[in-house]
Parts: sequence; structure tokens; C-alpha cells
Amino acid sequence: MYTLSWQPPYDWPWMLGFLAARAVEGVETVGEMSYARSLSVGGHRGLVRVVPDLHANVLLVTLSSGLQPVASECLAKITQLFDLSCCPQQIVSALGSLGAARPGLRLPGCVDAFEQGVRAILGQLVSVAMAAKLTAKVAHAYGDTLEDAPEYVCFPAPVALANANPLQLKALGMPLKRAEALIHLARATLEGTLATKAPADIEQGVKQLQTFPGIGRWTANYFALRGWQAKDVFLPDDYLIKQRFPGMTPAQIRRYAERWKPWRSYALLHIWYTDGWQPSVDGEITGIQ
Repeated sequence: MYTLSWQPPYDWPWMLGFLAARAVEGVETVGEMSYARSLSVGGHRGLVRVVPDLHANVLLVTLSSGLQPVASECLAKITQLFDLSCCPQQIVSALGSLGAARPGLRLPGCVDAFEQGVRAILGQLVSVAMAAKLTAKVAHAYGDTLEDAPEYVCFPAPVALANANPLQLKALGMPLKRAEALIHLARATLEGTLATKAPADIEQGVKQLQTFPGIGRWTANYFALRGWQAKDVFLPDDYLIKQRFPGMTPAQIRRYAERWKPWRSYALLHIWYTDGWQPSVDGEITGIQ
């Protein structure tokens, strides 16, 4: 058993609910106050289970025997997935009234950038539930069964999808172009052209992602948000964001969001998950054209 600490407050019901809605059957299991998933790190495979201890403000982490040799890498991945390094007081101070109602909101990350890229591509133009179902089909078709927990499969490695037949991927229920995008992403990962860690220049990294087939501006920014866990990403042309800013163009929304630098990713989450939120009409946006 390992422990990872966090700074309170932490909204665990929200975080686990977010992950549950996107859980890939066979890869992840999300309970009311628990999370488990298969993991492959450097050729080592196993199961990781986490349970938050709300009184001690620590995450209790159990790794199966297959992951013990790479425990430190596994703990780093869990830290990123759950945004355990976040300083909520700093975020609330920067966001002001926007963050005051839900100071425990964290930025969901990922355990693997390639996996998150696959999820982002498969999530295009479909519901969250449909994206999770399609991702599960890909995982079961191209992932390996976990030996010490056969009810789980490991998410497919880049090499498995790099060599995939696009027509076979299409047969799982996706457009051919999307299948080809997955194969390109896998090959880019193997070649090192997909940044699996946050680059120093996030904006430039997002532009590079948009040169990949099948990855437009929204997908590239969403990948940066979760795959790199970039702290200062905003999506002014997101459908829900445009609803939250009625009558404003994406350029106007982008300018409004400047006030939340360098924590715009957290601002985005708060706006997404605060029903009825509206931008304030104040001097800061007067004259925006």
C-alpha cells in the first residue's frame, strides 16, 4: 500500500463522477469512492486501485505484483490523473468568484498521453457514453488481457494500433478517416513526433497537433488539457462555452478569459460545470468588438 497526499479541499465525488462517465469497460472500474484500472509501464503490467481517505487527505494506492518494479512511475501517473499536485488556494485566489463555489475542483489528467489522444479522437462528434463504448471496443480488439486480473485488458500500446488495418478499425464503428487518424497517432508516438509530456510552449504544441490528420483545434486543445494536463488552456469555440457566453464571438470569449491566466484550464472546468453561469458585464469587457 502506498499513499499520495493532496491539499484540501478536493471534490472527490465530482472527480470520480467525471471519470465514471468516461470509464472504458475492461480497462477501468469506478466506484462511488474508488477507482481501479489496468496499467502497462515499461513492459510491466498490472492493476492499480485507489481509495481516497478524506480524513487524512491521502490517496491509498494498491499496486498488483506486476507493477511493483515500476511503483514510482505508477504513482507519478496517478498523481497526474488526479491532479494531486494542485494548490487549490492558489487557483481560487486567481479565479475569484468563479472558483469560490467549488474550490475542490481539479483538472482530470491521464495515465498515458497516447491513450488520451485515442480517447480524444474517438470522442469527436459523439456523446461521452458512445465515445467510452467505442474506446472499449478498440481496447478489447487490440489490448492484451491482464494475467493477474483477466477481467481487465491493458489499453492498446502504440505499436498495436500502428500496425492495425484501418478497415478493421472502421468495422468497430468509426469512420475510416478516424481509423486512419488513430493509426497516424500511434505511428507518431512511436516516432517521437507526438509529445507525450507537456512541451515548454503549449500553444506551439497545440499547433503541431493540428497538423496530424483528424485532429482539429478543439481536439488538440482538449488533448493539451488532459493529455498534458496543461493549466492554461481555454476553448472559446467549444459548444457549451459559446452557450455560456451568449452573443459573444470566440475572439471576444478568448479576450474575456484572459483575466484567468495562467489558470484558464480550471476556469474552463468551472464554467462547464456551473449551471447558469454567466459572464459579468463590467468594465473589463466594455468596448470588445
